[in-house]
Amino acid sequence: MLQVEHVDAGYGDIQVLWDVSFQVQAKEFVVLVGANGAGKTTIMKTISSLLKPTRGDIKFEGQRLDLLPPYRMTEVGIAHVPEGRQLFPEMTVRENLELGSLTPRAKAHRQESLEWVLELFPRLRERQKQLAGTMSGGEQQMCAIARGLMSRPKMVLFDEPSLGLSPLLTQEIFHLASEIHHEGLTILMVEQNVKQSLAICDRAYVLENGRIVLEGKGPELLENEQVKQAFLGI
Repeated sequence: MLQVEHVDAGYGDIQVLWDVSFQVQAKEFVVLVGANGAGKTTIMKTISSLLKPTRGDIKFEGQRLDLLPPYRMTEVGIAHVPEGRQLFPEMTVRENLELGSLTPRAKAHRQESLEWVLELFPRLRERQKQLAGTMSGGEQQMCAIARGLMSRPKMVLFDEPSLGLSPLLTQEIFHLASEIHHEGLTILMVEQNVKQSLAICDRAYVLENGRIVLEGKGPELLENEQVKQAFLGI
C-alpha cells in the first residue's frame, strides 16, 4: 500500500533522513521506533508531503505522494494524526470532528462516521460541546485521532500518540490504536515508547540517526539484543 524508496529529506542544509526505504502492506500495523531526534516526525511529514524529499520517492497504492500538495492526502485516503495533536482549541469537540470530514466522500458519510468515532471514544460523546482546548491531554489525543478517522481513511499515520501522556493514558491510546487496526484500517505509527508499540504491531523498523538499521516482527524485535540495549536499558 505504501512504499518509501531511498528517501533523503531534511530542513534547508540540514539532512535528517538518509536513504530511508520501507513499506506497509494493506491492513498491516507497522511501527517506526527510534530515540528522540532520530527522524521519525520528519518521515511522517515527508509522507504527508509537508516536506519534500531531496531524493527518492513515496508511493501510495501506486500513486506518487511526493508530487502532490499536502491538502490532497485526505483525498487519496491518508489521515495524519500529528505530533502534539494540533486541535483548534477555541472550537468545540464536535466542530473539530466535523472538520475532519470536509472532502466530498467523507462529507457524504459524516453522520455515520460521527457515530462510529463516538462509539470508539465514549468520552468524546460526553464532551461534544466542550472547547477542545479545555480537555486533558489524553482526551485531546482521542479527539485528534477521531478527527483523522472522520475523513474515512484507508491508512492512518500516528505521530508520537503517547507524547506527554501518563502511563495509564498511554496504555489506553495504544489499545485504541489496536481497535482501529482491527476495524480494518492500515496503520503506520512512529513512537518513542518502544516496548508498548512493538508489542502491538505486526512489523517494525528501527530508526537511528535518520537511517533504518533494523526491521522485523514486533515481538521478535523486543527480544533483539541491540533493541534491548539501545531502547529498553536491558
